[in-house]
Amino acid sequence: MIPLARDLAAGIRSDRLDPVAVTRDALARCHASQPRLNALTVIDDNKALAEAATISARLAAGAHLPLAGVPIVVKDNIWVGGWRITQGSRYFADHIAPCDALAVERARQAGAIVLGIGHCPEFACKGLTRSPLYGTTHHPMDASLTPGGSSGGNSAIVAAGSVPLSIGTDGGGSSRRPPAHCGLVGFKPSHGAIPHPFGFPEPFWWITCIAPIARDVADAALLFSVMAGPDARDPESLRLLAMRDERPEALRIAFHSTLGLDVPVDDDVADGFAKAIDTLRKAGLAMIETAPVWPEPEERAALSAIQFAGLAAIHGTRYRADPAAIDPDVAAQIEQGFRLPATEVARGLETSQQIRRGLGAFFAEFDLMLSPTTPCVAWPHTELGPAMIGGKPVDARGHASFTPLYNHGQNPAISIPCGRGRAGLPIGLQIAGGVGEDQRVLAFAAAAERILAEAGLWTGLS
Repeated sequence: MIPLARDLAAGIRSDRLDPVAVTRDALARCHASQPRLNALTVIDDNKALAEAATISARLAAGAHLPLAGVPIVVKDNIWVGGWRITQGSRYFADHIAPCDALAVERARQAGAIVLGIGHCPEFACKGLTRSPLYGTTHHPMDASLTPGGSSGGNSAIVAAGSVPLSIGTDGGGSSRRPPAHCGLVGFKPSHGAIPHPFGFPEPFWWITCIAPIARDVADAALLFSVMAGPDARDPESLRLLAMRDERPEALRIAFHSTLGLDVPVDDDVADGFAKAIDTLRKAGLAMIETAPVWPEPEERAALSAIQFAGLAAIHGTRYRADPAAIDPDVAAQIEQGFRLPATEVARGLETSQQIRRGLGAFFAEFDLMLSPTTPCVAWPHTELGPAMIGGKPVDARGHASFTPLYNHGQNPAISIPCGRGRAGLPIGLQIAGGVGEDQRVLAFAAAAERILAEAGLWTGLS
């Protein structure tokens, strides 16, 4: 397994490691894993090695490179200038990004080396990673399973040990659920913490975030630190609250096994979450079992109208011209978008605002909220989602119960590994905080990661 990002960067800065050799090693790992995982849409040895060859000279010239020579993968819906970025869609099969997304630009300025592009489902709009253009991505622990989606390629390639970091997106849990399924850390920042002025149109522009994926919290925080910070070109960009000198024991922490929702959870996930909470309590953390107040289920159901209408508005013309080219599951969403009345979209927007206000009130009372990241472990890649969770039938989004609400709230939320369920598959613990409190969430996640590791609940990927 490739070393952690911070260790690679420190070794290259101290001249103990050669950035070109590190890049060659990572490229070899990516090529070797590709037949098994199908995690990447592009691997470009020439571009990666050419960029790696500049690192030593940049360091000698005095450049500050926190990610000096660190190999990364970027999701196939984030622009990397001069690379083929397709959103997993035949409609964009020949699209060459005209420039870097700002997050990618900042990562490269910090010394990161882009090796390849991570596979995602078409328009990042499914909970598993399968697209008409590139096929199916497989779970690194069991090729019959999915790593989830939509950042499934990014998560699989990091979990396989080919690269230490990847840059994903999160519009409803896409960079928390796949990391949870793969035993990784995935961090959705506060909306606007990482500016995103250059890229594809978004069907849900005010809830989607750029998100770092890593093997541990420190590496995720390192990547976040170089990508975050306001930019005038993104009017939604946010200046974060400063890091506080807080002891985890002093924080007001809430937890709930279903996040206060009337949804089923598999027994292995519920047991793993309970063990994690018990372990954190024994470490001296005071926690209260409670949860935010959410809109009623029929109101929350209206949230999907926003995505369907957005997809129809952005891609409807292409779809009508060539309906056979698109993923049938995404086509169904576009068709629903065509049929939706404006009142249903407005209802979804109002529900989103209710969630945002409700979470604002909740995080005025509590510093952090803990829950499972997902109600189930990874499932077969032949299915959109598990048919049963907790012994009850669920729809295709039943696996995604706990993550999208924080997108609507615009809150920072992170998933860290907290144990293993059936067949040794990883379970994730989701930690969320108030808008702008990204540093608090990251600091507590690092402390929780250490506590859980010391208790033997998570011993890392092998």
